[in-house]
Amino acid sequence: MKVFRDIKNCKINNPVVTLGSFDGVHLGHLKVLDRLNQITKEVGGESVIFTFYPHPRQVLYPNEPQMKLLNTMEEKISLLEKAGVDNIIFYPFTKEFANLSYEEFVKDILIGELGMKHLVVGYDHHFGKDREGDFDSLNEMAKKNNFTIVKESAFDINHINISSTKIRNALKIGDVKTASIYLNYNYTIEGKVVEGCQLGRTLGFPTANLEILNDNKLIPTTGVYAVYIDIEGKRYKGMLNIGLRPTVSKNSSLSIEVNIFDFNKEIYGETVRLYFVERIRGERKFENIEELKNHLSIDKRRILKILEE
Repeated sequence: MKVFRDIKNCKINNPVVTLGSFDGVHLGHLKVLDRLNQITKEVGGESVIFTFYPHPRQVLYPNEPQMKLLNTMEEKISLLEKAGVDNIIFYPFTKEFANLSYEEFVKDILIGELGMKHLVVGYDHHFGKDREGDFDSLNEMAKKNNFTIVKESAFDINHINISSTKIRNALKIGDVKTASIYLNYNYTIEGKVVEGCQLGRTLGFPTANLEILNDNKLIPTTGVYAVYIDIEGKRYKGMLNIGLRPTVSKNSSLSIEVNIFDFNKEIYGETVRLYFVERIRGERKFENIEELKNHLSIDKRRILKILEE
C-alpha cells in the first residue's frame, strides 16, 4: 500500500476513489471499502482512500474543544492496509480548501489532478463548502464528467447505523464493549511507561503509569477496565484505572495506570499498547487504604473471569 501526503506526485492507474475521514475504520467503513475493492477488481484499477489531515472539524471550529479521534494516523494506515486498500492520500485540510465548492473539488482535484474514473460514497456522504455535495449532485456531475458513482448503503447492528460519532459517544461513557462491537476490534491506546509515585507497590498492585503519546487520541471515561497489554511482542492481562485516584491523591490531573498480571519487569521508557475489553466500575473514593486494597482484589478476580471468558 502506498501513502501520499499530498496529491501532486500521485501516479495511480485508473483510480477508484472513496472519500472521508475514516476515523475508527469501523464496520460501516469496511462495508464501503468492500464495495471499493470489488469495483477496483472489476475495472482493473487501483483503490484510493482520499482523506484529510488534520481532521476537518479541528480546522473549521478552532475555538471549540478539540475533538478527540479514535485513531492516530499510524493506526488508520494500518487498519486501511488490512482492509486491502492500494493507496491512501492524506490531503492537507485548510480553511482555503474548505471554501472550495463540491464542483471545484471534483473537477479540479479528483478529476483534474488525480484522474478519478470511479467514485464510491457512503449512504449519507456530504462534502464541499457548506456540505452541499451529496449523492444526487455527484450523480449529475458523473454524467457530465465521464466517471461512474456508486452509493453504498449503511451498515447497522440491531437497527442502529454505525458511525464514528456513535463510537466516540460510547467511549465517553465507558461502554468499550459496544465500541469494540462497532469497530470490529478492541479499542486501543498506546502510551510510554513513566515513573509514578509507586503507591501501587505498597498496596500489592504495582502499576505501570502511562503517558499517552498522541494528544488527539480519545481516552475512555474514568473507571476500572479489564484490558490486554502488549509489551515487547507479548500479550498480558491487566487491570487499568483511568482517573484522579481520589482515595490517595488530591492531584486534579488524570492518571492512567495499569496493573499487569503475572509480570514483574521494569519497563520504564517502554511503549505499550492497551486493548479495552470491559469497564467493570466507575472511579470511587474509598474510606481508607485497606478498603481500597480489598476492593482491588475483588476487581482483579472479576477482571480475570472476564478475560478468561
